[in-house]
Amino acid sequence: MFASNTGRRARSRISTKSDLSVQAEQVSDKATAASKAARKPVARRKPFVVVPSAAEMPSERGGLPPKIARYLATADLPSPCLVVDVDIVAHNFSELATSLPDARIFYAVKANPADEIVSRLAGLGSSFDTASMGEIDLCLGHGVSPDRLSFGNTIKKERDIADAYKKGVRMFAFDSDAELEKIARVAPKSKVYVRVLMQCEGAEWPLSRKFGCEPEMAADLLVRAQELGLDPYGVSFHVGSQQTDLTQYDKALSQTVSLFEEVARRGIKLRMVNMGGGFPSRYRTDVPSIAAYGEAIRNALTARFGADQPEVIVEPGRGIVGDAGVIQSEVVLVSQKGGSDTRRWVYLDVGKFHGLAETMDEAIKYRLTTPHDGEETSPVVLAGPTCDSADILYEKADYRLPVSLVAGDKVWILATGAYTTTYSAVAFNGFPPLASVCI
Repeated sequence: MFASNTGRRARSRISTKSDLSVQAEQVSDKATAASKAARKPVARRKPFVVVPSAAEMPSERGGLPPKIARYLATADLPSPCLVVDVDIVAHNFSELATSLPDARIFYAVKANPADEIVSRLAGLGSSFDTASMGEIDLCLGHGVSPDRLSFGNTIKKERDIADAYKKGVRMFAFDSDAELEKIARVAPKSKVYVRVLMQCEGAEWPLSRKFGCEPEMAADLLVRAQELGLDPYGVSFHVGSQQTDLTQYDKALSQTVSLFEEVARRGIKLRMVNMGGGFPSRYRTDVPSIAAYGEAIRNALTARFGADQPEVIVEPGRGIVGDAGVIQSEVVLVSQKGGSDTRRWVYLDVGKFHGLAETMDEAIKYRLTTPHDGEETSPVVLAGPTCDSADILYEKADYRLPVSLVAGDKVWILATGAYTTTYSAVAFNGFPPLASVCI
């Protein structure tokens, strides 16, 4: 069982107004004052959007952000704990908006639903991709109007669809006839978009099979939507999370334009393409810039649709918040197993059940830093602290840590702002969920 609210509010166990929040205010007072003095409007499609002009970025993408480094040097944090620099979140949003000026950005709330992040993005004019009534209510609670929400999960309870509709949401995803009928019954005349299956080649965290349907079926479903009195708005796809192959967007759009043409022959004019996410964080290997993604997508849209381009939606999550967060953890034990494998086992107080679920099959390979960096290193196996044999982070990947590393040392896990608190288990083995603080 996972609970994002518990994970991101775990700091509340420290005090009514959490020590973490107080420390964040104290440590960032000077930076905040300087930021306020330097703020200025940024030219975008929506003139009311204002972002900090001088977010403190690390020397390399996905590195340790300077403001977080200062905070970690003085704050007394529980361990493990995620720290997120919200100014970097704002910077990343602005960079994507600049790279895709004609697209509507729907932030994927599931990546990190922290109140501070949702509030900042709401103020920047972002729309939001939501997967549950919990996420919808979170956004509404931050003053986001319902027309800026999409209920993007293709697997929804009918009563949740009805509740969302009652609260003003009018855009829903689907990928099956049964889901479409639920929407028609309780959310009449809503805009609906069909999700199409993609292979997700090149993605480090593929999203194939569970979501989407074959293109031929998608065409039939869009016709059926119109018959049911719904508004067949468009097509959705996702090329896979942490997508590093820029050509995948063009491949997906090639399939999409064929679907547009097929339903047009059947009397339906689609108006929107939802291109999902895929925008990456920087982990152990370098990734293209956000500007490169924007250029690839713009070129693909022009190549496939020409001058008659549809409305475009993108749903970034990882690419907005991933690089903005760092988990501070602690070494619990360093040991060896004997035999021919001479690698040390380094056990951290954070593992698969504390938010590092994306290390499953060693898919996402986070960068680590320690107080002993620069000293002699040797190969290690990295594992979490729980009594579950699945709680091994990296055994096949070549991770090397300083030989001098001992129990009690800090280990900082970089670019962990996305899909960590939301994957944190509720007290598995009695360990508390991953604490978090935004600065």
